[in-house]
Amino acid sequence: MRRRLLTGIALGALLAAATPVGAQDVKVGILVPGSQTDKGFMQSAYGGAKKVEETYGTKGKVQVIENINYADMEQALTQLATNNKFVVAVSGASQAAMTKVSKRFPDVKFNLVGGAKITEATNMAQYDMRQAEINFVSGAVAAMSSKTGTVSFVAGLEIPGVVNASKEFEKGAKYARPDIKTIVVFTGSFDDVAKAKEATLATIAQGADVHVHVMNKGLPGIEQAAREKGTKMIGGPLPACGSDPLYIAYSRTGVGYLVDYAVKSFVEGTWKPGPASFGLKAGPEASDMVLCGTPDAAIKAKVDEIKKAIIDGKIVTLDG
Repeated sequence: MRRRLLTGIALGALLAAATPVGAQDVKVGILVPGSQTDKGFMQSAYGGAKKVEETYGTKGKVQVIENINYADMEQALTQLATNNKFVVAVSGASQAAMTKVSKRFPDVKFNLVGGAKITEATNMAQYDMRQAEINFVSGAVAAMSSKTGTVSFVAGLEIPGVVNASKEFEKGAKYARPDIKTIVVFTGSFDDVAKAKEATLATIAQGADVHVHVMNKGLPGIEQAAREKGTKMIGGPLPACGSDPLYIAYSRTGVGYLVDYAVKSFVEGTWKPGPASFGLKAGPEASDMVLCGTPDAAIKAKVDEIKKAIIDGKIVTLDG
């Protein structure tokens, strides 16, 4: 298990908060189970930890445990709960372990970023990033951008939030282009590059020319396949238009934004247990679709129409 300790989190404006946490009590633990260089959800989460550090100064500290095996999550969360008063974990893959550990530490507050909606909790919050929602938009962009009439969704673990994202990808694609063919593949790992490449090549062999993904360290495998075969990708959750011609668009999912939001809520005394939903309605820092280059006017108009319909409740998507 590899660990990193970030010093320098805390206070500044705490005394001005309605029910602030004392300087000596700002002890926050963050579990980011994947790699901070994955160009995806885990890297975004680290951006959130950095934002916390920059915002609150130099008197407190945040303990971060990173890049661990899923089998070690309960042990990692137990360590964080032992040492800290507030614990944040990223990814639905952390949910079972956090739910279990939170019951053993009733005086510690826990916050899951991602995962399935929780129904009862006295000391745990769950933030729905609305990943499924933005994948509805991704599916629409992929379908409208496809020249072959076939698009793919390549993901790692078949966990509820990611399954819902795949379903909304398919719905969004059909919404924008009813005759589109969609292919969904789960490789069984967010981090296995070889499996990601193999899965993507298989979808390309079936005609897919635009790929949407939910991957961590396995992402280079999808990129390698697309580069070799001349297909395109929609990335996420960190928009980086212009950095790689493979990408025609990015879906922003503000994992780091929600990590920062959770810690800020704890520090300022506004944190509450239970489920909370974010997504497009929470603004572009929380969720958005970013089209690269000079986008086709029809695609841009359709994306704007879909986003508005989701925010207005006219298009209803699954949780997760």
